[in-house]
Amino acid sequence: MILRAEAPPAARVRRFTPAVRWVHRTTALLMGVCVVTASFLYIPEFAQLVGRRELVVRVHEWAGLALPVPVLAGLASRALRADLGHLNRFGPHDRRWLRAALRRDKRRESRPAAKFNAGQKVYASWIAGASLVMLGTGLLMWFTHLTPIMWRTSATFVHDWLALTVGVVLAGHIGMAVGDPEARRGMRTGSVSREWAEREHRLWRP
Repeated sequence: MILRAEAPPAARVRRFTPAVRWVHRTTALLMGVCVVTASFLYIPEFAQLVGRRELVVRVHEWAGLALPVPVLAGLASRALRADLGHLNRFGPHDRRWLRAALRRDKRRESRPAAKFNAGQKVYASWIAGASLVMLGTGLLMWFTHLTPIMWRTSATFVHDWLALTVGVVLAGHIGMAVGDPEARRGMRTGSVSREWAEREHRLWRP
């Protein structure tokens, strides 16, 4: 068996600080709990495996309420605030990246990227907005005595269908991560190879 050697320290660059990685892992864990518990609540085949439905409901509710907490706590980190700034900023190269993605043009020169590519920026913006909508509709469903039945019915409809969409998008996100071991290593260890950074994010200046 041939083992691939790790790149020497000089050939690696810092991509994520411990605080950023902690926020990502904690948020991913809470999102995973929400998705798994939602599956047991809404898919009949899974629901039959759960003996204490009320407990699953409570775990789902509290995991959903806690979902924004890691990001809010992480705002104390300058590195996280800087990364959020990168994710929130679109430039001409991002529009070029999106056009190439729509044309299924996989040439690296047609998909320029800084620290985050346009696909990652779109995903981050979408999942943040979806999470806030899920939180709001979930609260309307939880505190049933505070809102009219029409509001609760609408909130349930939006919550359920958006949850399905979130599941599909998360599956795509995980699939992209599985296909890029160096990106996963960057989130796991905080550093990536310089060769990968120059190839995949050539506009990034770490």
